[in-house]
Amino acid sequence: MALISRKSFQFYSSSTPASRSILMTLSKSLSFISGQRKPQNCSSVAMRMLCFKDKSQYMYCRKNHVQLRVQSLSVNETVHLCGDAGSSTKSNNMWMDEQLFFKKLNSLCTSKEIFDFLSSLEAMSDTMASGALQRISEVEVDDSGLKNPEGVLENEVFRALCFQFEFESSKLSNTGLLNALQALIKLRIDPQSTLMASLLSEGKERLGKGQLTVKNLCALGESLLELEGPSCATLEEIVNHMQEKDIEKWSPREMVMVYKMLQVTVRKGERYQDLLNRLNSVTLNIVSQLSPKFTSIILNSLVVLHQTQAVPLITALCKHSVKHIPYFTGDELVNVLEAFLYFGHREEIFTEALETHVPKSIFTMHPQTVSKVMQYCCQKMILSKPIFDAAAESFISDADRFTTDQIAGYIIPFGTLNYLPTSASSLFRKLETILHARFSHFQPRTLLKLLHSCVLIQRYPVNFLPKIFSPYFLQQLQAQPPGLDRIVTSQLTQLFLTVTLECPFYEGPKLLPKYQVKAFLMPPSSLDVHLLKRVKTGLLYLLKKRMYFASEVSTPYFYTVDLEIKLDEEGFVLPAAQCEEVHRRVALCVDGQNRFCVNSHNLLGEEAIKQRHLQLLGYEVVQIPFFEIESLQNSRKMAEYLHKKIFPHTYGLGC
Repeated sequence: MALISRKSFQFYSSSTPASRSILMTLSKSLSFISGQRKPQNCSSVAMRMLCFKDKSQYMYCRKNHVQLRVQSLSVNETVHLCGDAGSSTKSNNMWMDEQLFFKKLNSLCTSKEIFDFLSSLEAMSDTMASGALQRISEVEVDDSGLKNPEGVLENEVFRALCFQFEFESSKLSNTGLLNALQALIKLRIDPQSTLMASLLSEGKERLGKGQLTVKNLCALGESLLELEGPSCATLEEIVNHMQEKDIEKWSPREMVMVYKMLQVTVRKGERYQDLLNRLNSVTLNIVSQLSPKFTSIILNSLVVLHQTQAVPLITALCKHSVKHIPYFTGDELVNVLEAFLYFGHREEIFTEALETHVPKSIFTMHPQTVSKVMQYCCQKMILSKPIFDAAAESFISDADRFTTDQIAGYIIPFGTLNYLPTSASSLFRKLETILHARFSHFQPRTLLKLLHSCVLIQRYPVNFLPKIFSPYFLQQLQAQPPGLDRIVTSQLTQLFLTVTLECPFYEGPKLLPKYQVKAFLMPPSSLDVHLLKRVKTGLLYLLKKRMYFASEVSTPYFYTVDLEIKLDEEGFVLPAAQCEEVHRRVALCVDGQNRFCVNSHNLLGEEAIKQRHLQLLGYEVVQIPFFEIESLQNSRKMAEYLHKKIFPHTYGLGC
């Protein structure tokens, strides 16, 4: 461990040649933009600049980097290291005990207090010095960058520390070297500066010699991810070293860092699946110790690495995430929700926790986070009225600042789950206002899906349908991959059928037949085959012959009817194959659990619009929901139930 002495904070006078040489070197070390000359006769404020790097060039680096300029300093001696800590004379009170140092350091809340504290010391180890840089980064950096760049970057103590870390990097301990590197990254010192290059070069050299512990490897990996991104070849070398280590002895932080490195270096994880299996197994034993941040990172890594076989770990992490819901950041909660969706996991207590947290926090949550919560509810078919009502209020209040994808993310679940919030009138007025102002900003498929979801809940976008059915928009749809596929043409057809049946006043353009489907898609999971079989058995018992009803009947109106019964003018049942003298058609909708929201009797939007349209097309729709017949024990009871539902006027008359 290197020891930094009080002399480190003294400089040569700026009037001497030696001082000018040192200042030129330090300027080169910390300056961000090569080739720029120091302005003449500038004030101290002018000497400090904030530089915004080109994102394409530094896409994996901090967004805002800092350019340091060195001015004339009234100082006497240059910085230098006093050698290894083991050779220092502790009895001479040259340094403060590290435990006391860090206790004092962590109590300081501004960079000025930290610099004053450092200036009061006779000597300190490189670990203490790097810890001081880390503490400065903690108190002075927020989401927008360095809060007080002038107070930090122009401070003599900070400059002296940077100077010594650069030119004495080979003498630093592993901890001092890597902690300093991490702190300077957080302070947004230019990745291209000679200071950062020196520290990185030293770290990579020690990696190659096998001198780094697990903790050191993780620190170096984190720094390389921040500076160079997933394309950094050294990350794979770090992972190779990690394979040789005993995972049982790793800390949660070290496990998380390895997951992150594996996530960006191997993606599907084929090459390191053995390491992943061991890591997954050990992580399972420490799930209860994981913080919200670590829980989110590991779940995200498992998604990216496609670890679908790690069921015990996934289940444990999902259950553990419930207690962290109030404490996740927006991005962390998005990661958790994406994991639930990817792995097909659903926890009722997780939904309950969301229902408690989201409504009271929604006006402080990022729109993208709320949009992801709505997507989660939508894909899991969870109709959470507290969440949906809160989302509606948030949309009414703040939708002007949402992206088009976020707008769709908020609204589409209402149609999919067939729910009108308490503030429905205001919600759809707001949506109409936004569509008038930003119609052309939406991607064609997103816009179509949004308007289609509206008609599912009888909110008719008639003002926008002329544009939707126009050749120009249809060409745009065709140009956007995957083009006019079955999903798009089904949505277009259902929009057209809706406006034809439910908006007879509409006089705009029609949807040309070539864009219409012959039949709407019916997901295989939509039809409960077992339930349908039970109903057919009951009908056979009631009608005596199988010829009097048909199953899965395609209609001329795009829909498929689960069961159809034809009646003549006097109400007698006709053979299903007969086409003449048909006076009434009865459509039996055998609605299993998959056609309802989870744990609810609320029909999904697609089934609700189907039954509505069948009625408008002249069918007598008889709904046979699962919850009405699941308790019926035999065919006779099923037949009695069907008789009452289909022929209520003759039920009980002995007919």
